[in-house]
Amino acid sequence: MEKSKNYKDLIVWQKAIDIAELTYKTTTKFPKEEVYGMTSQMRRSAISIASNIAEGQGRGTVPQFIHFLTISKGSLCELETQLVIALRLGYISKNDYDNFEQLLSEIGRLLNGLLKSQKQ
Repeated sequence: MEKSKNYKDLIVWQKAIDIAELTYKTTTKFPKEEVYGMTSQMRRSAISIASNIAEGQGRGTVPQFIHFLTISKGSLCELETQLVIALRLGYISKNDYDNFEQLLSEIGRLLNGLLKSQKQ
């Protein structure tokens, strides 16, 4: 693990913060009955992506970092699944979904690259 890197310097963490912000802004438009359902779940998933990158890097060991990066990947997949459901229910537009999908794909590629670099 690169000791000089702070998690805030990682592009993947910065992009994960972007998706958390986008998720919060988007879910404010969801039906009020979803506050404790999909809204809450999507926000937790989005926050988990960045939080696990930070926690893993903060642990200071490569195996721990790898472990938390894989948790981030899981949260990314969870959010992606929730977005498909939100689209099907009409809570988000196809355009909103496409914007999310582009950012999710980028984060996924960055996470995969970071994981690969840590495993070497």
